[in-house]
Amino acid sequence: QVRLVESGGGLVQPGGSLRLSCAAPTMLIRLPTMGWYRQAPGKERELVAVTENSNTNYADSVKGRFTVSRDSGKNRVYLQMSSLKPDDTAVYYCYGALMSVEYWGQGTQVTVSS
Repeated sequence: QVRLVESGGGLVQPGGSLRLSCAAPTMLIRLPTMGWYRQAPGKERELVAVTENSNTNYADSVKGRFTVSRDSGKNRVYLQMSSLKPDDTAVYYCYGALMSVEYWGQGTQVTVSS
């Protein structure tokens, strides 16, 4: 099973920032769609930010605070998170897709707490 690899999670105080990174295995061709989902305890997994070619979609709850970006020509995606809130606490999953095939990372924990 091909997995994406995330890094950059951790504990941060409210109002702080974190940057998540994700890389796909080099054997994969460039994925047109990459982004991030998250799952908080007791809740369903939800979209955070996904970019497909030149289009980007953000959850309303993170607009203006989070920015998703990609390395041009590479299977890497980043999530810059600012003004973090306790409600942002969740396991963050990297996501990639090529046509109907989806790829996921193992998840990285982000905890926002004082």
